[in-house]
Amino acid sequence: GSKPRVITPGSGNYSGASFSSDGNTMAFIYQSPEVPPNVNVTSLKKFEPKKLTNVNVDFPTLAMGKTEMIKWKSKEGWEIEGLLTYPVNYDKGKRYPLIMNIHGGPAGVFTEGYTAAGSIYPLQAFAQEGYAILRPNPRGSGGYGAEFRRANINDWGFGDYDDDQAGVDKVIQMGVAHPDSLIICGWSYGGYMTSFTVTKTKRFKAASVGAGVTDLVSFTGTSDILSFLPSYFGGEFWDRMETFTKHSAVFNIKGVSTPTQVIHGLSDVRVPPSQGYEFYNALKRQGCPTEMIVYPRTPHGPQEPKFIQDIGQRMIAWFNKHLRRR
Repeated sequence: GSKPRVITPGSGNYSGASFSSDGNTMAFIYQSPEVPPNVNVTSLKKFEPKKLTNVNVDFPTLAMGKTEMIKWKSKEGWEIEGLLTYPVNYDKGKRYPLIMNIHGGPAGVFTEGYTAAGSIYPLQAFAQEGYAILRPNPRGSGGYGAEFRRANINDWGFGDYDDDQAGVDKVIQMGVAHPDSLIICGWSYGGYMTSFTVTKTKRFKAASVGAGVTDLVSFTGTSDILSFLPSYFGGEFWDRMETFTKHSAVFNIKGVSTPTQVIHGLSDVRVPPSQGYEFYNALKRQGCPTEMIVYPRTPHGPQEPKFIQDIGQRMIAWFNKHLRRR
């Protein structure tokens, strides 16, 4: 019955909380962009966390790019947050190539987790290659309240696109990103946004579409979540064909020239690999630089470590190639 109070102050990511039977002690997992996750314990009367585990003691102590939260305004006045990871050995005053990495969902959200953890998008490997990385939380992202979460209903690829691009503009204005060395990538809904973005702008020098929804009509009939898009767009595609095609990359693909890599798992039932093939073949038939990489046994989220490593290496090679960095 008492009012809520903040227990965990400051930055970082607190998760997996559990409490002693007397309610006086809390255990939890703490991590931050520079600190790997470990179990901590604290009294609830005074927050004084003590680390109990050191499960990542064997992690190599390599140089890391620092990460900070930045904010910018949308066209409508929404406050948008994002996480900016700087290149390793960042030199203030020097501009760097920027990778914009878009999350899935679309109700996913980027948090202040450990940036050297295993991931499809190896943030610190990007940073070691000399890239800055922006991870925006545009409208539709979770964690910012119901109104913000619902702000992209019937509006995929438009308002959220504007939020993402405003974030890129912010990093350019900060003097960090070079406006002529921009990259975009994302998985699932992030792949959708990447595919849709290259139909709307030529500002990015290269793109990587991971397990992306590219055709909202065929996706609705082949995915394992048949009601997902009708719930976002207010009806079935046969009643809202103009809307479904308006928001699909493949129906807006004419003239795309951004070199675009397409990555997909062959056992993906959430976003079937046909979504990747549709986009790849349409790019190829127009003479747009492209490549498609498919992984056997792989569901919507890659699981096998050798595949996860390979995906990261192939993205870095694609980005470097089209920025003429190698």
